[in-house]
Amino acid sequence: MTTARETAETIQAAQRPEDLFGSATTDSTTRQAARRRYHRMAALVHPDRVEAVDASLASAAFARLAELYRRWLELDEADFEVTGTRGRYPVGALHATGSVADVYLSGSDRVVKIPRRAAANRLLSGERNALRDLARVTGEHPWLRPYFPELVDTVDHLDSATGEHRTVNVLAALTDRFVTLEDIRAAYPGGLDPRDYAWMHRRLLRCLAGTERAGWVHTAISPANVLVHPRQHGIVLVGWSFATRPGQPAAATLKSLDYPPEIGDRVSPATDVHLAHRLMLTMLGDRAPAPLRAYAAGCMQADPRLRPDAADLLDEFDDLLDRLYGKRRFRPFELTKGK
Repeated sequence: MTTARETAETIQAAQRPEDLFGSATTDSTTRQAARRRYHRMAALVHPDRVEAVDASLASAAFARLAELYRRWLELDEADFEVTGTRGRYPVGALHATGSVADVYLSGSDRVVKIPRRAAANRLLSGERNALRDLARVTGEHPWLRPYFPELVDTVDHLDSATGEHRTVNVLAALTDRFVTLEDIRAAYPGGLDPRDYAWMHRRLLRCLAGTERAGWVHTAISPANVLVHPRQHGIVLVGWSFATRPGQPAAATLKSLDYPPEIGDRVSPATDVHLAHRLMLTMLGDRAPAPLRAYAAGCMQADPRLRPDAADLLDEFDDLLDRLYGKRRFRPFELTKGK
């Protein structure tokens, strides 16, 4: 299939999405291949890229291709669903790609997190345990509830394409107006104003206090794993696949993170304190004032026993902000203003 006409004829001959994209599956490799195939075919039959003699045929094929691919992603058939202990969940469009798993939309209020390889099942199991313990803690301390994702259901899924089992987690959707710190960093390449990052860091410290209460260490506090709701000043710590019990080596590590020395030996809540302050320096860049840099350095000492506790840091951080910027006041934040 090398010409626009041949591609258009193939598209028009397709009776159903599977004729072009193969059997529907939750396997991320298959879904990524289907997406690449869609883009290749769309490029060949795009009306702006073909000869005038083929323009009418290409235009119809282009529209038909988009419709078939949309239907393929909607996953209305039974094969496109995963079944948990509490219900059945359609696996829709890819929403986010993580280090070991992909997150798919499932209706308007759920997402389905599926490991790309069966070897990562243990990490998704660890996430389940961590989120269950966090739910218990937020039940006892409701002020912590907004800072963590909600585990809705769990699935032991047999992938029809590979014959492998997948440990799948169904989570409450955090897709409406949330962005990641990674998005914000891209919007502010010169560094974020410390007065804007202040409320984000205060809330992240609360996340760490809750994590310690639940008896877990996140170990993967990165820009991609912190969700921000700019207008509501909301923070949610996500990406719990690497969560580890204190006293154990990290369940897994990210190549992109600069870890403290204990990561491969015995992690502790102090590990997350180190990572959160490394993240702060990353987000502020050259805009970090000297007092904030000194504060972060104290939280990143090589010996984890010398790092302050996250709960104790809340008051210390507030005092520092008062000295730097005076009385706190609400600062509206828009992602686009730094572009």
